Amino acid sequence: MSFVLRRTEEIAVEDLTGQLADNPRQAARLILTAAREGDLEAQALLGQILLDGHGIERDPALAMIWFGIAAERGHSMARNVLGRCLEHGWGCAADPAAAARHYALAAEAGLDWAMYNLANLLATGRGVTRDEARAFALYRRAAGLGHAKSMNLVGRFHEDGLVVPRDAVAAHRWYRRSAEAGDFRGQFSHATVLAEAGYLEAALPWLQRALDGGNLNFLRVAREQLARSPQEPLRQMALAYCLRAAELGEESDRMRLNSLRLAQDCCNLT
Repeated sequence: MSFVLRRTEEIAVEDLTGQLADNPRQAARLILTAAREGDLEAQALLGQILLDGHGIERDPALAMIWFGIAAERGHSMARNVLGRCLEHGWGCAADPAAAARHYALAAEAGLDWAMYNLANLLATGRGVTRDEARAFALYRRAAGLGHAKSMNLVGRFHEDGLVVPRDAVAAHRWYRRSAEAGDFRGQFSHATVLAEAGYLEAALPWLQRALDGGNLNFLRVAREQLARSPQEPLRQMALAYCLRAAELGEESDRMRLNSLRLAQDCCNLT
């Protein structure tokens, strides 16, 4: 998520992204000044840097206050991130029901990320009554707006025959679109389809891109799927996924890396 300042009286530039990277403390001071003077984008951005601790002391509870101020003034992304705080308990007690209400308001305003986040709650029944049909409709709507993560999940619904008839062709089409739009899970899904169809050379670069961009939870799931593959190149990729998870994770991830290395060494000896 990124915010762009439209105007402030203290700075001449419209975008502080570069300053946040080059001189985060100076940028944070400018953002704080602009937020106090009532700049809407600055208020939302101040919430984000407080949440991240970027250029300023991390304070999720204060971040929520600024997200709330911006949200009440009509900033949809600030309302969406306020929902994220409530969903995950960042700066507050977790309250997925309250999160769903904020997501719904931002989704009604047309924000694709809010559609995706609300759909995730509906698909799992967290904070709301489980409703896979409504979740799919939201994923589909967000995907139509170009939301890469939603594209992957639309593909998953088609592949599994959830809500819609099972349709492998449609699923694969959505996976490819998600991959091309930059979602690491979509890249992995697309690569899996290619590999199963026998196009290993085409699959491997997508697996590498998914590895480069994937988070720890994704890496943990993906490494096990790759380790079970009957195709040797994919089992070799499992080792790379394990290595990256070990770098990002904890002792259990390093133990898994060692066990996979041992298993592969044994296979090479037989």
